[in-house]
Amino acid sequence: MAIILPDAQDDWPSLQAYMLDQWGEVEWLKAEDEIYEKLQQVDAGNYPGTAVKELTSVGIFEYQHVFTSHHKLVYRQISENIYVHAITGHKQDFLSLLMKRLLKR
Repeated sequence: MAIILPDAQDDWPSLQAYMLDQWGEVEWLKAEDEIYEKLQQVDAGNYPGTAVKELTSVGIFEYQHVFTSHHKLVYRQISENIYVHAITGHKQDFLSLLMKRLLKR
């Protein structure tokens, strides 16, 4: 089961606003569907992610990411559950988001 954690849920409004502003509602709805479809594929074991290099460089290997046409989904699998930690746009500064999340703790 894929569980979108609060931080990843907080990513949603800014992603939506950006997509709506840049490409309109039809493209946002396609992107949103694509996010959920990708999470279903990951959850079913049909689409393995790859390790997040920004984290592996400091010895953290349990976080994976997958991409959609517009977004990067960062997750960690624990037992049979997929915990989504971040949903970012491809043009977003991922390292800044990561640092902000780490400093928030």
